[in-house]
Amino acid sequence: MTDDLDLLTLRIVRAVADTGTVTAAAAELGYSQPAISQHLRRAEARVGHPLLLRAGRGVELTEAGRRLAEHAVHVQAALDAARQELDHLGGATSGRVRLAGFPSASSTLVPDVLSGLRTSHPGLQVDYVEAEPPEALTLLRDGAVDAAVVFRHAGRAATDREILPDSLLEAALFVDRTVLVLPRAHPFGEGDDFGALHAERWIGGCPRCRGHLLTTCAAADFVPDIVLETDNALAVLGLVAAGLGIALLPGLSLQSAAVPEEVRVVTLPPSVSRVIAVAHRRGARRVPSIRVLTEAVAAVLPDRHGLEAVGPQGAVAGPS
Repeated sequence: MTDDLDLLTLRIVRAVADTGTVTAAAAELGYSQPAISQHLRRAEARVGHPLLLRAGRGVELTEAGRRLAEHAVHVQAALDAARQELDHLGGATSGRVRLAGFPSASSTLVPDVLSGLRTSHPGLQVDYVEAEPPEALTLLRDGAVDAAVVFRHAGRAATDREILPDSLLEAALFVDRTVLVLPRAHPFGEGDDFGALHAERWIGGCPRCRGHLLTTCAAADFVPDIVLETDNALAVLGLVAAGLGIALLPGLSLQSAAVPEEVRVVTLPPSVSRVIAVAHRRGARRVPSIRVLTEAVAAVLPDRHGLEAVGPQGAVAGPS
């Protein structure tokens, strides 16, 4: 009898999925453990399916429990949207919104967004979580965040995890030029043939950045000799300064990093840049707080962070 489902049951099952125990779920929701256990037993009787199985010191959700936990995310997101739309009827832009962003945005774009919103909409609480674009899009799709700052590399096909589902929209905002970092005495200069770097030792980055490096080198008809790997821009600069290799980095990653004297930075053509975008669920901008959040991301001044603005032709999604 699934018509007897209630919101508390969904919240409890979701909390158990997140915490792994009934005790922790009860603490998260502000109930006693016996009260949560009793509610779950009554819920299992109503829906006609077991929801939990004992697993050592914790519990595991049954198939029915996992299905309910998945639906709980979307139900809570819908309730949040409804609550904020009702708030708007009273003329208030308040409540809580959740933003995800990639690491190099965390120290550059995101502080501008959060400080701007604190000034313009002090009643709006903004939660922030750092996540690479594929993970951020998953969080957005599942309703765990309301908007995400993401990026895509120009000239590189999207992987399955990077393809935007129909439920999401994305608008391109800024161009982040890729830079080549190399020892100061290296002869390569802006405008030189990238293929001249075919014999170099390379420092690779995160999986997406490594893919960008491979694509860029493939366009110049060579495979890079990747001898070291790190997704830490400061570490890359240190390795290059020590003469251990050269690397590609997004320009944004250097905005909050001190470039050593032993390192020279060469800006590469726009064809190997990345495009920074803001993504949200389809129709979400009808919610005032989400609209305000996405507008705050778009309002960041690109010159402050070495970025270039994307014109209207750069938008990759229609109106919401």
